[in-house]
Amino acid sequence: MAATVFYLDDIPEPGAVAVLDGPEGRHAATVRRTRVGEAITLSDGRGLLADSEVVATGKDRLDLKVLDRRTAAPVTPPVTVVQALPKSDRSELAVELMTEAGADVVVPWQAARCVSNWEAKAAKGVEKWRAAARSAARQSRRAYIPEVTDLHRTADVLTLVREATAAGAVVAALHESGAGRFTELPFAGATGVVLIVGPEGGLDDGEIAALTGAGARAVLLGPTVLRTSTAAAVALGALGALTPRW
Repeated sequence: MAATVFYLDDIPEPGAVAVLDGPEGRHAATVRRTRVGEAITLSDGRGLLADSEVVATGKDRLDLKVLDRRTAAPVTPPVTVVQALPKSDRSELAVELMTEAGADVVVPWQAARCVSNWEAKAAKGVEKWRAAARSAARQSRRAYIPEVTDLHRTADVLTLVREATAAGAVVAALHESGAGRFTELPFAGATGVVLIVGPEGGLDDGEIAALTGAGARAVLLGPTVLRTSTAAAVALGALGALTPRW
């Protein structure tokens, strides 16, 4: 079994001792009760990995001898998920699931039919999503923590879609009105993939028209209607089987 992953911004060279403290150290030392001699994999969340061994423990901290370092290759094609804000009780769950399923960038979107409204608390909402992404990346032992961007309005999303399609990415708006199927999209050779997931009430007609006008393709993900909090994870799973990501 692979060693547990914890995140440290600056990982020293092999042979040196790294100090894991703060929230990560608290989780490792106090919550997981990690002991001297145990193996820990450190990551900076940007692809660098290091095998290490616990040489000392303290209150909410571990001292770890770094044994080696290596860089994990990023998975291709990279996937950006534009996620319309789910209801508050499922908001962070959506981020957790898509992180475990392999999302590379997460874009919170204030869509027209969102029940949640972040206009007055965008910074707080984004920080919660970033914390959820970090925790889920640790749980799934990822070398890369997904980037969670600032809150996007529809105009921002349309700009993102135009830029992505111009760069050779496939942009899929997951919607029940889609004329095509997700599995039929031309993923081979794509420079990236953008998945657009609407809110509980669905994308409105104006949003679908604007998104497809900007270059997105409205497609059916499958035969059933999924919750907004699970749709991205299901799409990422399908994408893993359809591309070299898996």
